[in-house]
Formats: sequence, structure tokens, C-alpha cells
Amino acid sequence: MIHAVIMAGGAGTRFWPESRADFPKQLITIAGNRSMIQATCDRLEGLVSFEQILIVTGERLVEKIAEQLPELSRTSIIGEPCRRDTAPCIGLAALLCSRTDPDATMVVMPADHVIKQTAAFGQAVAQAAALVDAMPGRIVTFGIRPTYPAETFGYIERDEPLEQSEQTDDLCAYRVKQFREKPKADVAQSYLDAGTFYWNSGIFVWKAATILEELAEREPEMLGHLRTITEHWESEDFEDVFRQEFSAIDGVSIDYAVMEHATDIVVLEAPFDWDDVGNWTALSRLRGEDEEGNTIDARHLGLNTTGSIVRGRGDHLLVTLGLSDCIVVHTPDATLVANRNDEESIRKLVQLIEEKGWTEHL
Repeated sequence: MIHAVIMAGGAGTRFWPESRADFPKQLITIAGNRSMIQATCDRLEGLVSFEQILIVTGERLVEKIAEQLPELSRTSIIGEPCRRDTAPCIGLAALLCSRTDPDATMVVMPADHVIKQTAAFGQAVAQAAALVDAMPGRIVTFGIRPTYPAETFGYIERDEPLEQSEQTDDLCAYRVKQFREKPKADVAQSYLDAGTFYWNSGIFVWKAATILEELAEREPEMLGHLRTITEHWESEDFEDVFRQEFSAIDGVSIDYAVMEHATDIVVLEAPFDWDDVGNWTALSRLRGEDEEGNTIDARHLGLNTTGSIVRGRGDHLLVTLGLSDCIVVHTPDATLVANRNDEESIRKLVQLIEEKGWTEHL
């Protein structure tokens, strides 16, 4: 049976001032009329039942996610007491899936991606699950064919295709040669030119037992803490045990803990459009631009305004004059005006606000 695990613990600081500690990016509506985490769950319709969905997030976000997803059981939303990166998150989810389904197949995905072709996504996950069923120790991931030399994505270098007898559908499956970190511009261009590299989507399909075996070999101490947590899952002292054991884990990413070492990894070329919506510039890709190159998501009046992104709420009027290549985001208590070509510095702005003690704006 397929179980879906949604990782929803990110802070989304590059979407400040709309993304806040208590209401981060995954709870915001960026495209369409559903928040990112709602859209992620919508994407799973017909693939898994609500009972087979687990959301792992920070404990301070549990209630807000439950409000946005009332169809899920409250026990399906797990609030980590502290951040420990993706490997502990995934390991805990694998243990929980295995409690009720020892042969569980997991599809693991972030909560903050935009994928519009729901049917194609479901078909791709089903094919990945079939590849895993055929070889239970296998790990399958999805590669996105790059359209420009992105410096903000990790990459997957593909190797030879699987044998024809191993192919289960019309999507091409390749063995993974290597995972590559986010490259500099010239390296990214060489990846694009080579034609054998994909953007790493961060979406994985595997058996829960496989990922637990990998963690047992490479992160036994971590897995020991996670097993103790699940052993106390329904006990009276669960919250204390969860906090104590999870806090004792040294945080590590699933890429570093497992993916860089596993030997049977397959990449499917994704048949769906994908956007990881990393910053405000993504609005231009998702919502389009007008004849002046502007992306407007607000009540707005502009004069001599070009190449800009303007976002606001309700009836508040935003007026721009003589702006070029800017980002303007208005919220009730904070407004961002930034050079569009320097939006990576928004993280630094958030840090400066914190240093000033203006935490009410974070």
C-alpha cells in the first residue's frame, strides 16, 4: 500500500513579509485558490486515502495545518519539537507507516512545490511504486528536465537506462550516477548543455523497510532515538519522550544520510511541470506577466512600472511610480520593497530584524 509523507517544516524566509514563523510559506496561497499544503494533499487524491497521509511539521504549526486540512485525522499531523532536518523526519514517518503496514511503500514530498498536472503526477508515482515493488530495495526519485541553468536547485546526473524488461510504463527510468549540490552559474550551464542532468525534485518513492535499513546502517544512533519515540507513541509520557529523544538527534539531511550512499537509485524523468517556489520571483512563472513584464497580485495602479512583482491583500491600494525590476509585498504590519535581482538577501533582512528584536514582524 502507498503511504504519502508530506514534509512541512520549512520556514520560508525568502517569502517574508508574508511568510512568518507561525504562518510560513506552505500555509500561504501562492498559486490558485488553495494554500501550498492544501494543494499538495489535493494532488494525492485517487492515489492514497486520507488515512494513508502523514504530515510532519513543527509543533507550533500543527493546529494551523489541522485547520486547513480538516479532512485529515489530527493524529496524521506530527509536530516535531525541534528542527532536525529531513532524515529524522523521514525515519520517524517510516517507522509509523511500518507499524500498521510492514510492507508500506512511501512517497515522500515537500509541502511547498507546485505541480499542476495532478493526473500525470499520480501516474508517475504509481510507476515508481511498481519499480519499487519489482525490486524492494530500490529507491526511486523524480528528475525535472532543466529549462535554464539554475543555481538554486540540486541536480541528478543520470546513468544508463534500466533494462527494457525492468521498465514498467512509457516513462524512461535511468540509474542514478550521482547527486550534485547547487552549482555555480558556469557549472549549471555545463549541466544544461550535457543533457544528462535533471533538477532534483526532492520527491522519493521507496519501501519503508528500505529506508529503515539504510538508517540502521548509516545512522544507528538516530534510528535508536526514533524507535524509542514510536515505542511510546500512545503512552502517557509520549510528549516528554518525544521531546527528549528527538532533541538528542544530530540533524542530518536524507541526501547526506542515505542518498549519497545507496546503490540502487533510479530516476524517472518527471512527466509533470514542477516549481519549488523558492522565492517571490516564482510568482512571475506561476501567475504570468502583463505587457510591461509585471506580475500583479493586488489592487494596484502603476505608472512607468516595469518588470516588477506587486502583491497585496484585500482592498489596500498599492501605487507604484517609476519602478523597474522591483518586488513590493504589502502585509498589515510590514511591507517589503526590494530589488528583484537581490531577493536572496531577504534572508539577511529577516536575520537583521531578529537581531533588532522586532520579533513581532517575524
